[in-house]
Amino acid sequence: MRLILHWILSAVALMIVAHLVPGFYIRSFGAALIAALVIGLVNATLGFFLKVLTFPFIILTLGLFWFVVNALMLIVASKLVPGFVVTGFVPAFWGAIVLALLNMAFRALLPSQERP
Repeated sequence: MRLILHWILSAVALMIVAHLVPGFYIRSFGAALIAALVIGLVNATLGFFLKVLTFPFIILTLGLFWFVVNALMLIVASKLVPGFVVTGFVPAFWGAIVLALLNMAFRALLPSQERP
């Protein structure tokens, strides 16, 4: 249940980013759900390898290069999902920053997961 809630909140965050960042477009909530799923899969596969390869740059820039990698992952996901369009690197970069902030805020609002 918690995984589905995170998925829906990620889709909501994508819809909010589409309203705030020019050049970042999502056709519908269904497209946002698919885009959230694809972004998660791309980050778990290609994003993982890019983050490992660029780790020295991430350390050197005190983590700011992480947003560059996330922007590239958003561009890759936009090429794979119909109805999700990112028009260039700058909208993807700002979208990655806003998306990270929104996801952080949503996760802070959720109750913590306790184990019995």
